Amino acid sequence: MPVWYTGIKEEHNAVRESCGIFDTSHMGRTWISGEETERFLNYIVTNDVTTLKPNEGMYTIMCRPTGGIVDDLILYKFSSQKFLFVYNASNRDKDFNWLKKNSKGFEVKLENVSNKMAMIAVQGPNAEKILSDLTEKNLDEVDRFQIAEANVSGFDIYLARTGYTGENGFELYIPDTPVEKPDKAVKIWDDLLERSAAPCGLGSRDTLRLEAGLWLYGNDIDESTNPIEAGLSWTVKLGKPGYFIGQRAIQEIKEEGVERRLVGMKMEERGIPRHGYSIFNENEKEIGVVTSGGLSATLGIGIAMGYVEPDYRKRGTKVYLKIHNKLRKGEVVKYRPFYDESEYGFKRNKNE
Repeated sequence: MPVWYTGIKEEHNAVRESCGIFDTSHMGRTWISGEETERFLNYIVTNDVTTLKPNEGMYTIMCRPTGGIVDDLILYKFSSQKFLFVYNASNRDKDFNWLKKNSKGFEVKLENVSNKMAMIAVQGPNAEKILSDLTEKNLDEVDRFQIAEANVSGFDIYLARTGYTGENGFELYIPDTPVEKPDKAVKIWDDLLERSAAPCGLGSRDTLRLEAGLWLYGNDIDESTNPIEAGLSWTVKLGKPGYFIGQRAIQEIKEEGVERRLVGMKMEERGIPRHGYSIFNENEKEIGVVTSGGLSATLGIGIAMGYVEPDYRKRGTKVYLKIHNKLRKGEVVKYRPFYDESEYGFKRNKNE
């Protein structure tokens, strides 16, 4: 995926206002099957896989025994003995090796199909309308975080109502499409372009996910962060059946408290926050660091995510970000998402 096709801001606005498409085939995808698939997954991830019904998906994380985050991911249940595991591109090898290492003792089969299954994200308020032109599948039947079989552009695929932009949309999984022969994916991509979907790159993918307050592995979370400080405690089910990797450490962290918390910040003064910038209080004491930041194309102001000392996590707290050696005032705000959900994002038409 390139950084941009026509321009980051233009592509960003296309997704917020109409429909954009992303070639996300670089991500990791593994089929997990076998009699003990569900029990294995409940051991490897923090969320409770047993609550899923067939054709439902779940956002969750994998942790080390220390509570450090190995990766965040989405898994989809087809049956108790068959799941699709989708994870970050930067962690493809690491995650598959982690699954393989920890599957010992479980009756499961792992099939890494990252280079055999193409993936296209179709995102934006017009995503359903545009995709409907290419399939007879009633897309209204596919709710958020559900996956279904469908025929798109003449090919049998899987489509899930998920994405990484905050908008309504779908992620298309195109099986039997190896890197060496991408014909099926190219046909679907071209058909979407013909219906006015805008091709989008990594740049707008990052600005969109930041506005939606979504975590980026390697920036906002990694193996040095735990789910409690990262605002991911809702993905951790300490009371679920069986033991999961990192459970004891996370329980202790929850009981003892954390030394920092991930928050969202909006700039009140001019300035564009970036990853690694220091955060200060009104007395110029350093209290944290920016993990993700940039100029919001939707809001027209600088926004950021970052870790601060717990005393500064309350909404409305004034903070100062060091931008080009000058302290610029900002404020801790609600950040999932940063924008007004009645105007943008998948909830905008909820009550219509």
